[in-house]
Amino acid sequence: MDGSAQPALNVTAEHGMFGVMTQKTTPPALVRDLRDQIVTVISNYKAYDVPAVAKRVGLADGDVQEAMSSKARYVKVRLEEMPAAEVLEVGKALVQEDEDFALLEVVRKIEEIAGSQITGLTRRRLLTVFENRNLASEISDLELVRSLWPIHSMTTPKLDGRMPLEEYLIQHTVRNDDLSGRDVLEELNFLTCSRTQVFKLLEAIVHPEATSPELQAETVKAINVHLAGDGFALTRSGSISGSPIYAVKHVAIGTPADAAISEALAAFNPDNVHARWSAALERRSTDAEGAITLARTLLEDVCKWLLNETGGTWEEADDLPALYKRLAKTLNLAPDSHTEQTFKQILGSCQSIVEGLGALRNKLGDAHSVGPRRVRPSVRHAELAVNLAGTMATFLVETWKARNRPKT
Repeated sequence: MDGSAQPALNVTAEHGMFGVMTQKTTPPALVRDLRDQIVTVISNYKAYDVPAVAKRVGLADGDVQEAMSSKARYVKVRLEEMPAAEVLEVGKALVQEDEDFALLEVVRKIEEIAGSQITGLTRRRLLTVFENRNLASEISDLELVRSLWPIHSMTTPKLDGRMPLEEYLIQHTVRNDDLSGRDVLEELNFLTCSRTQVFKLLEAIVHPEATSPELQAETVKAINVHLAGDGFALTRSGSISGSPIYAVKHVAIGTPADAAISEALAAFNPDNVHARWSAALERRSTDAEGAITLARTLLEDVCKWLLNETGGTWEEADDLPALYKRLAKTLNLAPDSHTEQTFKQILGSCQSIVEGLGALRNKLGDAHSVGPRRVRPSVRHAELAVNLAGTMATFLVETWKARNRPKT
């Protein structure tokens, strides 16, 4: 029986709309790769051990004589009789029996089909982060790569397998130093390796033992710009000797409103106001306290910039509510300036939102001591604060623009 005739593996993904289970199908080629890797790994055992190993991982019984005749045939015959889903279970069991990297990668890729993906586009963009630099600064790229890939048993595609990858990297990252971090990643098949391996690599690159504090912050920021599109981010997960440790986590992907607000604030003030908004977005799903603080600071920035633009005045001691009241009067947004009840109600609510954001930051932000009994904010609190601040900031900017638009 031809292994290609086996059915593709259906992997349960997640609950779709109204709780209906959705399915994602493993490409037949990936299932064939899994079978091939299982055959390869078990064939590396002594013939007299093959029946016992095969049985332990879920293959049908057989005798030593059959294995002596052909180890590969012994395994192939049994795999061809199994449904694709059971082949995956054999692969998973064999990974526990034999830590073969190539087999592990195929198993990972099949299991990852059910989850969110790191697209090829995102991977190519991540490569650009390391275009003209090394992967690490505190250790060699070779040392970092050795901790994640079995490069001693891999070959480089550039030389058609004629040189072990480890030797190739020593030649070009130690002796000659003529490979960039991007070049190294391409040698490691970064564009096609498992999502798990991508995440392990990114976490290792920004680990304090691999990267200096200055480069760590810069690299985390650069990586997160590209991960965000697929709903992931490097987020702080701990610390070592006072330096942060990061792990890749799934985070909420931004809404269409985020893009509209970003466009408006970038057009108004890209260096300060928009930068503050971007920082708030970045922390919204990963650092609730910091995001809440940035939400208030964003509105403070907008109020001060617009007061300067309109000729208004403000004092350094003014808090957010005071700044907003000064600006609202300048822009004719104070509730008392309107007689229409609907406008008075809406503008009064805007004022309440601003006051609430100021109070929320004082209570839940990271600008003050946590204390033993203070309630910690959750992601939903951060999302509320950032979304409200972004909406209010955009409203104020657009109101100012409208007042300064030439009349036709």
